[in-house]
Amino acid sequence: MEIRPPVVGIFGHIDHGKSSLLDYIRKSNVVATEAGGITQHISAYEITHTEKDGRAVKITFLDTPGHEAFSGVRTRGANVADIAVLVVSGEDGVKPQTLEVYKYIKESGLPFIVAITKMDKPTADVERTKQNLAENDIYVEGYGGSISFVPVSSKTGAGIDELLEMIALQAELSELKGESEALGSGIIIESKLDPKRGVTAVAIVKNGTVSKGTFAASGTSSTPLRFILDAEGNQVEELSFSSPIQIVGWDKLPQVGSEFKTFLKKNDAQEYIQEQKGRTLDTHSQGPTLVGEGGITLPLVIKADTAGSLEAVINEIGKLSRERIVPKVTLSGVGSVGEADVKAAIATPGTMVLGFSTKTDSSAAALAERTGVTIAVYDVIYELTDKVSALLTEREPRIEVEEVTGTAKVLKLFSTIKGKQVLGARVQSGKLMVGNTVKIIRRESDIGRAKVRELQEAKIAATEVLEGAEFGAMIESKLEIAPGDILEAVSMVTK
Repeated sequence: MEIRPPVVGIFGHIDHGKSSLLDYIRKSNVVATEAGGITQHISAYEITHTEKDGRAVKITFLDTPGHEAFSGVRTRGANVADIAVLVVSGEDGVKPQTLEVYKYIKESGLPFIVAITKMDKPTADVERTKQNLAENDIYVEGYGGSISFVPVSSKTGAGIDELLEMIALQAELSELKGESEALGSGIIIESKLDPKRGVTAVAIVKNGTVSKGTFAASGTSSTPLRFILDAEGNQVEELSFSSPIQIVGWDKLPQVGSEFKTFLKKNDAQEYIQEQKGRTLDTHSQGPTLVGEGGITLPLVIKADTAGSLEAVINEIGKLSRERIVPKVTLSGVGSVGEADVKAAIATPGTMVLGFSTKTDSSAAALAERTGVTIAVYDVIYELTDKVSALLTEREPRIEVEEVTGTAKVLKLFSTIKGKQVLGARVQSGKLMVGNTVKIIRRESDIGRAKVRELQEAKIAATEVLEGAEFGAMIESKLEIAPGDILEAVSMVTK
């Protein structure tokens, strides 16, 4: 066994500067390429940090999404990482996703460091942030606890070297070990369908060395390793533990979060797959049904660029269900929108095809235009969910409901002539109008209906009487109204 580099997860609330921090460390522009400025996948990067004593230390970073939709992706990031960096904005302090991530870190027993970001901003305040952390049971050094923290700025670079030194020290204390001579194995953190290369998985090698010419298997998926790519997309002969790796050419999408192993012989890989069958549930071809029996549904076909994104999109759509209509994912998958997706939409009238961070094949677009199927593609998850929400509102069945617009208490009955009763009353709430249908409530029981034919206030004819007013009224009813009865004005409203 030999010392291996750490895998470091960068976790925190959306817009607290996770990607900007990595951007500075990598000296490239990650944030500018992210749709809507938010990270929507796990990205893995490998850097070499030169310590003060001149030693070169390799560190692999995972940049995880902060948007609440991607909680599953974040959980996988926590499971893969050896060390966590909890990013908290020096301006905004602790937010919901900060606490959600802290819970994952605690549950997985990950050693972690707090990075207080945006220290170049005039409103950033380290002391206030430390207090805010303590209020949420995160106790940093000098503030009732032993958790290390570093104030940093991704704009000026202040504190970045100190953070990297602290990560290297924590890795040393954790005594991370690996066996470079072993056949490579690790965890799949993302999988996608690349139009040029086919099914590609991004993984972290957790032990051993992954080499060209061997065979990889994960769950019920497998591939011969004809070529492998590093984090930057360069072809390499082999990659060892803690390195991000892109494995190309799988026969089907490997499950995100699952383990992969490599084998010298194809037969050994196939034997491993047979063992995994029955244990692994393939969820990529068909989305879950998000509807109970008898409900009205909004049928959807969902395509996304990666398995992690697909999972996040389907989970978010599931949260949009309403009492009278729910979304139903009839088909889902990874890759571009193709003819098969449009044909599936044609089979169920009213189906919309939604794509997330993916493209539409020209043949699919032509078929959709001919058949009237709508295809909409989005790069930001909340824009997609806003569209589904709007569709649900548009298609939700309308129902007529009875709404009480006013109540009045009968004070005196003056006369009754042929079903028409003249009475005095006081408006208790809302208003009563000429033409209103009213319920007659006696001892809290609805005993019948009546119609308001005429109204008078201060002996002057009126079209309506408002709360607090005493009034006279002519009410048409087959039932005899008595003092003490409550008249409830009702109208039918479409909702």
